[in-house]
Amino acid sequence: MRTYSGSPTQAQLLAYDENKVLTRSSLSDLLAGKFTKPPPWERVAAYVTACVRAAHAARIDLSCEEELARVRGEHATLTDLFETAVREVRVPAARRSGSRPRPATYRVPPRNPNFTGRDAALRELRQRLTSGEDGAMQVVHGLGGVGKTQLAVEYAYLYRSQYRFVAFVDAEHPDLVASQFASLATELGLAEVSSEQAIAQVYGTLLDHGPWLIIFDNGERPGALADALPSGDLGSNGHVIVTTRLRGWSSRAGVIDLDVFTRREAVKLLARRVSDMTTGVADRIAEHLGDLPLALEQAAGYMDYNQTAPEAYLALLTSRLDDMIALGELADRPTVVVSTLWQLSVRRLETEQPQAMRLLELCALLAPEPIPLDLFSGSTERLNAAAADPVAWDTTVGALAGLGLARRGASSLLLHRLVQAAIRAAMPDDARTDARVRLSRALLAAVPHDIHGEPDARSRWQELLPHALAVTKDEPPKKCAAETAILLRLASAFLLSIGNHSAALPLCERALAIDESLDQRDAEIGFDLITLAQIHRDRGAAERARPMAERALRLHESCLPADSPAIATDLATLARIRHILGDHEAAVPLAERALRIDETAYGPDDPYVSFDLIALASVHLDLEDHAVAVPLISRALRIREASYPPDHLYIGYALLLKARAVHALNDPTAANLARRGALILSTRLGKTHPKTEDAFALVQRCLF
Repeated sequence: MRTYSGSPTQAQLLAYDENKVLTRSSLSDLLAGKFTKPPPWERVAAYVTACVRAAHAARIDLSCEEELARVRGEHATLTDLFETAVREVRVPAARRSGSRPRPATYRVPPRNPNFTGRDAALRELRQRLTSGEDGAMQVVHGLGGVGKTQLAVEYAYLYRSQYRFVAFVDAEHPDLVASQFASLATELGLAEVSSEQAIAQVYGTLLDHGPWLIIFDNGERPGALADALPSGDLGSNGHVIVTTRLRGWSSRAGVIDLDVFTRREAVKLLARRVSDMTTGVADRIAEHLGDLPLALEQAAGYMDYNQTAPEAYLALLTSRLDDMIALGELADRPTVVVSTLWQLSVRRLETEQPQAMRLLELCALLAPEPIPLDLFSGSTERLNAAAADPVAWDTTVGALAGLGLARRGASSLLLHRLVQAAIRAAMPDDARTDARVRLSRALLAAVPHDIHGEPDARSRWQELLPHALAVTKDEPPKKCAAETAILLRLASAFLLSIGNHSAALPLCERALAIDESLDQRDAEIGFDLITLAQIHRDRGAAERARPMAERALRLHESCLPADSPAIATDLATLARIRHILGDHEAAVPLAERALRIDETAYGPDDPYVSFDLIALASVHLDLEDHAVAVPLISRALRIREASYPPDHLYIGYALLLKARAVHALNDPTAANLARRGALILSTRLGKTHPKTEDAFALVQRCLF
């Protein structure tokens, strides 16, 4: 309140307290916040009234509406009090001829009537600028299109009554800033000021015109604007806001990092701008656009001009994102579209750090999820030449973060999905093809192939799966068709291992289609078929799975050694399918042969042996050979508990199978085994998953 009132002294506030409610000690307590309970209402009222009177005496024309908007956001309980105080001291219009006129402005853009949200950012910016703790210069940093300029302009309009002079300087080209200050000098009444003298003279003049505000929009690094920014006493009576995409300002000013809209803000903007927009459709449009404010405005402009229904626009976004970011325009900035938003930064990369540009293109073809940096540096054939040298690699990665094109984590990069779309749209076809080939090979080298045997396979796959799906989603180039098929099958096998059969099925079907279109792929076709058979078996379609497993076995027996573990996998899978179909007698020799092959190939305690043991035990359970099944399951469970985390699905399945077996033998430990298994399934698959429900039903059966 004191700041908005021209910072009156304690003596002035006491003088404007006409009813003499305030005392020096009570006023000191109010100013310092030194009270253990809320002060009396009349004392607070007297303080507010004195502040408002001081403001009018200093010819500061408080705008009731604007101040109330701020007060409601910060101190809602003072709203009524503040309104009363303003009404009590409001000078009639006829007597206000001497009050402060509206501030002089220079090139401030029009106010955005559709400005949405950002209340917290506006309050933070105001608080920092007025804190008196070296906060007179603040930098608003963020991704292109995130709304930095809109925030600064909205601030200027929201608090314009607190300034005598407001200027807006385009700082994208530092060499043009001085000429803008020369024009600004003319606005201040200075005649014949050269560009070389303009900056110093403008700040000198502003010493007598404070408080003032200058916005430097789209600034470069601090060094490029060093001569244009005030220093020392020149900045003592005003505020500076710099908007920028670039890092490196923290040593020069306070930095506010502006992020994309919250989903709620994004949905609110779309619902307000577009008729017939439902919350559900707005949510999905916002998701595709990554909640980027400029993209949301552009989308609203497109739908308004073309009279496109929201559902139809969503369909276009879903199928043609790279094209749609070039369409639609903003009423106040018709030449600005998302597709060209980052062109200046991209041109700089291409000229100054071509290896960083190559890295950006590779990242553009990956998912809008954290990208592990070791994907580029960890493989035998590095994706980026700079990765060979630690310093060159650090500056290459840092260039993307420094220019605001990516966020850098400790071991990853994250690009906004629309940055990726803009880069993809600008890539020539041959460059995109080459990048896909290289990424496919790098991902194939990076993902764990032994999903059941490698200890960290699960966490590594969760990290890389989104990127594998992004690279393989389209028809593969011929150069990497084989790698794409393997990557799809491995991704499918991972999804199968965590119980996501619906996502695993189409991936494996695509892998099979690609392999069948290539020559000399019998072994790979067999791997595709056996994975498909496992998916259909687990989906309850054993009849459909059987011919796939049988064909896989025939193919592998024709092209692989008789003791190949791949043949053991085929045998074990077929054994489980045959016993599901009720052909138990035929299943036993298949399972026994699979067990012998894997024990010879891997040793008796390998996780793959546990699958053979479970397959054989399951057959014996259906044959009601419970005493034979229990030691097989117990051995499998010991192997899995030694190989997997305690909450792994494979341990859960083994526990449930053992519970079935020992329950048939009237063993009282069955209920506890079943409960442990059911809890694992509940954690990994969810409480409503059919397998989880079956597991808890088994618990109940074992209890009675």
